Amino acid sequence: MYRIQINHMDLDQIAKSGQCFRFERKEGHEGIFSIAAAGNYVEAVKEEDSFLFSCEEEEFHRFWAGYFDLEADYGGYKSHVDSEDTYLREAVKWGWGVRILKQDLWEILITFLISQNNNITRIRNSVKKLCSQFGEEKKGKGLTLLADGSFMEEERIYHTFPTPQALKAAGSLGLSSMSLGYRDKYILSVAEFASEPEGNAWLMELLEADYNKAHEMLLKQYGIGKKVADCVCLFGLHHVGAFPIDTHVKQILESHYPQGFPLERYHGYAGILQQYMFYYKLNHVQTKESVPTL
Repeated sequence: MYRIQINHMDLDQIAKSGQCFRFERKEGHEGIFSIAAAGNYVEAVKEEDSFLFSCEEEEFHRFWAGYFDLEADYGGYKSHVDSEDTYLREAVKWGWGVRILKQDLWEILITFLISQNNNITRIRNSVKKLCSQFGEEKKGKGLTLLADGSFMEEERIYHTFPTPQALKAAGSLGLSSMSLGYRDKYILSVAEFASEPEGNAWLMELLEADYNKAHEMLLKQYGIGKKVADCVCLFGLHHVGAFPIDTHVKQILESHYPQGFPLERYHGYAGILQQYMFYYKLNHVQTKESVPTL
């Protein structure tokens, strides 16, 4: 186990921020979160002024520190918010612990294809089904709370996110039982493409591309529109200047920024501020939706 102090981070807020679908509070385990990412697994809990992770220090700094974007200055981003922008300042105050995770490109590509005209609960369920059915079963370490208030490590079984080859092999028949609806054809198309050398090279090129080039490349893929392309850029490629506009963000812009959001003022990190507003909209401001739709 490894303990570390991290500022500007709240596990529950990140889990509810709509950017990750295998980062969730464990049922019946107060305060413990399970996180599966890029073939890795960890459980985490907040303890007073520090976080406890079910991994060793070497693994944390090799993978999870990057995943949580610990080198970025989130305090600096917040300090640059316009003092007269009361809505954004309130959103930042409300979602102070949200960070943009550095997630696996392939997983983000598939999960945000699933997200189209969908809600967070259904997305999580579809992703869980995909991983259980077509991912690789592995063993990891989790946290268990003891009677004396301390934690011990215990073995956990988890599933990795399915590879392009696994989803291609599943075919339309296999994917049709994953509660994907019309999105299954988009997923099968990109899985077939990414399974081939040309598609693998395309993924590698995406990782090296700047925002404009990556966005252009993504829009050429079947089933990917502007919103999904921006989500992939922000969450899968960590272009934190990307500013996805879904139904919630569109409502925010119409209500609070009728002349448009000041993207130039926040050039290079507008996507981080978008996440504060998105989180605030979903988790504080009451909307008509019973379940948030992406």
